Amino acid sequence: MITDEPLLFEITSPGQTAASLPKSDVPAVDREKAIPKALLADEPPPLPEIGETDLVRHYTALAHRLFSIDQQFYPLGSCTMKYNPRVNERAAALSGCSDLHPYQRDEDAQGLLEMLYRLSTDLAEIAGLAEVTLQPAAGAHGEMTGLLIINAYHRDHGHRRAKVLTPDTAHGTNPATCVMCGNTLVTVRSLPDGRVDLDDLRSKVDGDTSALMITDPNTCGKFDDQIGVIADILHAAGAQMYLDGANMNAVLGVTRPGDFGIDVMHYNPHKTFGTPHGCGGPGSGPVAVAEHLRPFLPTPVVMRRDDGTYGWNHDRPKSIGKVRSFYGQIGVLVRAYAYIRSLGHDGLRNVAEKSVLAANYVAARIKDRYPMPYPGPYAHEFITVPEFDRLGIREVDFAKRLLDYNIHPPTMSWPIHHCLMIEPTETESKRTLDAFCDALLAIADEAQTDPETVRSAPHTMPVGRLDEVAANRKPVVTWHSE
Repeated sequence: MITDEPLLFEITSPGQTAASLPKSDVPAVDREKAIPKALLADEPPPLPEIGETDLVRHYTALAHRLFSIDQQFYPLGSCTMKYNPRVNERAAALSGCSDLHPYQRDEDAQGLLEMLYRLSTDLAEIAGLAEVTLQPAAGAHGEMTGLLIINAYHRDHGHRRAKVLTPDTAHGTNPATCVMCGNTLVTVRSLPDGRVDLDDLRSKVDGDTSALMITDPNTCGKFDDQIGVIADILHAAGAQMYLDGANMNAVLGVTRPGDFGIDVMHYNPHKTFGTPHGCGGPGSGPVAVAEHLRPFLPTPVVMRRDDGTYGWNHDRPKSIGKVRSFYGQIGVLVRAYAYIRSLGHDGLRNVAEKSVLAANYVAARIKDRYPMPYPGPYAHEFITVPEFDRLGIREVDFAKRLLDYNIHPPTMSWPIHHCLMIEPTETESKRTLDAFCDALLAIADEAQTDPETVRSAPHTMPVGRLDEVAANRKPVVTWHSE
């Protein structure tokens, strides 16, 4: 049961402290002589005074009021919120990984450089592409890097191709990236089954087309089996194929993007290779490219020298230049390397197989109560559109009611209106999946028999249904002592 937790200011105890500092060995200074009087406060700030034990208990209690992947199931479609092995955290915390300075001499950082080199070659092999840059700081940053590489490739061939195509099922970052890189966005329609409309694609590909940015498997939860044909259409016009790799956890070890015609792609290590996701970072977005795009990769690129040592290759005259300070988000990359090496080829393929199995299992259990606009089988996620609007129940009501079952809501209202987008991930047990299905089926029954309970949810959270519109229009961001 969740109980009210007082503020630190309400449990302050004068004289208590959470830290015991040694006696200062610096000579005392008259503060009024060292600091201008106008900058001095009349009295100390009213900060809480509290002992360490009470402080730890306070923040632990607050943590238990929040949702987290350690405590709850997160079936967030498109986001792949999954368990991250703790052993990877230990690897990232090793001093040889965490304590090196970015300007450390190459000869003093050979272990880390070798790890980065091996990771880049692993990622290239998994993608079926020629080389990888580890610089980009997130998936969207990887998209930008990839599109800049494509633009540089066209310029190098004497062209200024402005048009970038994206299917209407694309992630929102794809069109945003087009604009950021100075390209013109053209949307390609999808068929009723979620695949790309090839006739519409052919009508929009011309000599001004720079690239197609596609997610496969897509956000409808479908692997577009036309992907080879799509690549042929683009390549025949001299355009490039860009893959948004956000859903790679559905195809790891099963197929390689380079083998079905992809020229450049980015990875999301937090979705695919078991590194933390969310809460503002840190992130990483490695980019893999085909052979003809290698000259345009950001510099420097980690390399293995002829003598077996490792260093940085800055000699890329056609490079788009640096896209991030230093050499990427090292902590995230270490976690990704540990994940890949611990699983190996068979383990990575098992990730994909379990992702697909989990999604199709959940879809099969709830399909009679939750209509699905796109036919199965599905990849790692699927979309359902609950049909209870006649009772005044919306998808947000289902989401809020799931909180009472200790389950984080799925993604809502995207990529189509009024939908729930569900991704179980590969790390959840059948027991958890069954509990999720049972909750969805119970809520569907409740929507028929007691709709007001669904409309007024949640009922067991620290707060009830909030006025989200008012909260966005009039946020309260300060605390006032009475």
